[in-house]
Amino acid sequence: MSRPLLPEESGTGDAERSKGTVIVTSVASDSHTWNLVFLQLLIEECGYTVVNLGPCVPDDLLVSECHALEPDMVVVSSVNGHGYQDGMRVIGQLRALAPLAATPVVIGGKLGTDDAEAAVRAEELTAAGFDAVFEDGQDPVGAFRGFLTTLPAPERSLDKAGRVAL
Repeated sequence: MSRPLLPEESGTGDAERSKGTVIVTSVASDSHTWNLVFLQLLIEECGYTVVNLGPCVPDDLLVSECHALEPDMVVVSSVNGHGYQDGMRVIGQLRALAPLAATPVVIGGKLGTDDAEAAVRAEELTAAGFDAVFEDGQDPVGAFRGFLTTLPAPERSLDKAGRVAL
């Protein structure tokens, strides 16, 4: 798991520049890391601070980290084709946390092994509680960037030590 750089480490000198904190994670069954690194860099480029939980994240670890950090968004990525099953299992646990009830939670990548079922998977994942689904083959990067532009500014910011200030 990587941690966000503190302002004095990143060279920006101003923690207020972050648009908020985003947790990037894989699902429990997915050991891929390149997708998580790409997402972290993309989201940081868009102005957010990223906490990357890494590959093979057990549900309880994801839930506890979300509870502790109260992120402004959670991004779940899968490459192995089992993202749908794992996503359906974990979204209810995330939504059960009061601080995450209205937090944007999105999922993307290779979510299933049958491309013909992509629309059904997206509909079911959204109905289960995900705010957006970015399935491979549908310009997921462009769609995700567009989604980021629709997010409201967080009501909190980071203090000089990198902690959440309300």
